[in-house]
Amino acid sequence: MTTARSSKMHKTAIRVRYAETDRMGVAYYGDYFTWFEVARTEHFRRIGLLYTELEKEGIRLMVVSAKCTYKAPATYDDMLHVESEITNVKNTSLSFTYMVYRQSTLVATGGTDHVFTDEKGKPIKIPERAKEILNASVL
Repeated sequence: MTTARSSKMHKTAIRVRYAETDRMGVAYYGDYFTWFEVARTEHFRRIGLLYTELEKEGIRLMVVSAKCTYKAPATYDDMLHVESEITNVKNTSLSFTYMVYRQSTLVATGGTDHVFTDEKGKPIKIPERAKEILNASVL
């Protein structure tokens, strides 16, 4: 079963590599967080925010919480699509949600919360230019 998807959602293709599986050929649960990171980075790139540019400005984006709920196994060589959405933007933080599909089968759902910080890890306000881009990307 598929759900309605927002126009603010971005889709990133991921192929399950052999190294990401166990002896039974099932994807290791921790690798989903790597896939979320790949999708998040691509999502930022598509909306015009690059991590490398933020880092040049001394800005970091720390993960402060992460969750994943597994619905069906992903296996070696599956072509997955990770759908990412920015669901909340505050003064110093933002949230992403993720849905992982193999064709029309929902494999996993998840979310991450992030805080903008300086290079020493102290929370900072989201820079105005970034906040405008992020707010335009929220549901």
